[in-house]
Amino acid sequence: MRVLAAMSGGVDSAVAAARAVDAGHDVTGVHLALARNPQTYRSGARGCCTIEDSRDARRAADVIGIPFYVWDMADRFHSDVVDDFVAEYAAGRTPNPCLRCNEKIKFAAVLDRAVALGFDAVVTGHHARLGPDGLLRRSVDVAKDQSYVLAVLTREQLDRSVFPLGDSTKAQVRAEAAERGLAVADKPDSHDICFIADGDTRGFLAERLGETPGDIVDAQTGAVVGAHRGAYAYTVGQRRGLALDRPAADGRPRYVLSVTPVSNTVTVGPAEALEVSSVRAERPVWTGGPAPTGPVECLVQLRAHGSVAPAVVRLDGAALHAELREPVRGVAAGQAIVAYRPDPDGDVVLGSATIA
Repeated sequence: MRVLAAMSGGVDSAVAAARAVDAGHDVTGVHLALARNPQTYRSGARGCCTIEDSRDARRAADVIGIPFYVWDMADRFHSDVVDDFVAEYAAGRTPNPCLRCNEKIKFAAVLDRAVALGFDAVVTGHHARLGPDGLLRRSVDVAKDQSYVLAVLTREQLDRSVFPLGDSTKAQVRAEAAERGLAVADKPDSHDICFIADGDTRGFLAERLGETPGDIVDAQTGAVVGAHRGAYAYTVGQRRGLALDRPAADGRPRYVLSVTPVSNTVTVGPAEALEVSSVRAERPVWTGGPAPTGPVECLVQLRAHGSVAPAVVRLDGAALHAELREPVRGVAAGQAIVAYRPDPDGDVVLGSATIA
């Protein structure tokens, strides 16, 4: 099989490409240039998409012995990921840019170009599994599992995807990289949002959306308890950085309960007010089999690093509804809800949607 290996410059994508070669595939490596102005790339290893990453990817391809190219995806990345990120915050939602990058860039723009060039599939270093049945599953390394940010992929995209690392832990991947002589064996993992060079999300948004002062309101009393310079800087469940003028009457901490762009208001309240028992989500993608025609018992995950909760989900036209068996706190619009099969392992992805 002729495959394109997306090489970010990290250890995971390098070992994934090497394993694809070992599996007998005809592999070509490609690094995605995602910044319109390369000078805006951060240096060092704080995230992905740095100048060093491009060089590390090329060196890894040389060691593995595969052709290597750089594809300029900057304009597509800016419109589909960066602009979307800003627009979502402006609308009072909390987006997941890595999920959007997978959906719009790595498994749409890149896969479309790869297929047009005659490749059969795209190989990535994501920690997830695709079983013989084609179903997306969690990685064996639960701490590094990335099935949540891949659950947005369609059945057609999964059929042209290869995830060689799903059966290995991160420690095993690093050890293998060292054995193969790959210089990225000890390279730190990326954690930051790649297009925010200094990690200051609030400053990044303020630069693009401007400062729009408004009130922070207590949900219980209706009183104004603080001021903000832009509601977009807050997300549901946030506790730190609220700078409230007065403490709650009971002295307990308050959390962001909602962000309302129309009134430019941030509402805060006690932790228990964060609990939700039902979720409505948009743009459902169902890849775990035929789309259900009735209620489905499952486990749902509501944040990238959140725990799972038992629920009953049903599809209703262009929406997914989930009734949670137990309340969950900190559910934010804009994040994904991912449904997993409720077997003892709970590792098979059934589908996903964007929380509305």
